Amino acid sequence: MIGLGPYLAFLGVSLLVICTPGQDTALTIRNTLAGGRRAGVATAAGVAAGQATWTVATSAGLAVVLAASEPIFFAIRLAGAAYLVFLGVRTLMSLRGQHPDHAQQPHQGRTGRAFAQGCLSNLSNAKMVAFFISLLPPFAGPQPSFVLLLALGLNFCLLTLAWLTAYAFAVERMSGWLRLARVRKAIDATLGAVLVALGVRVGFEAVRA
Repeated sequence: MIGLGPYLAFLGVSLLVICTPGQDTALTIRNTLAGGRRAGVATAAGVAAGQATWTVATSAGLAVVLAASEPIFFAIRLAGAAYLVFLGVRTLMSLRGQHPDHAQQPHQGRTGRAFAQGCLSNLSNAKMVAFFISLLPPFAGPQPSFVLLLALGLNFCLLTLAWLTAYAFAVERMSGWLRLARVRKAIDATLGAVLVALGVRVGFEAVRA
């Protein structure tokens, strides 16, 4: 069992990490604008599913083995970098098809793709391996059990799901303004550039490490 104090500290650290904007936030906003609220929520669920996978791997000790294997860890980081650049370039390329005077409407039926994108984005983020390895054990005590590590990790996943879902609802609530042609183009240009920049940074860090 974990005491109330350590658990509250875990929640505080988790919320600080979750609420800091990153690639998952950018992807959720992108997919909400492109496919509506359902696509945004599906992206959030995909991200949480990816985190749940890392949680199970960490609880079972597999994440430590993975992090210690330099070739596999390097491949994951490169794959994550390439995927972020790919999504960013696709977002930037979509600007060519946007009419400057017409509001952009969301494309329906993208929930499955959005879920897969959220999951793949998180699974290919090698920093999540190091993050879960460093975050979960210290709060689980000197001899953490599989169940306790799993419970803490799933807490983190649920908090992430709630936060990104709130993002999707907020973006959809402002969709009338956000989908104005000129506003949407500016947002897509920014999100695309952010995703590409994140991908380049991840790739550079992987090569330099």
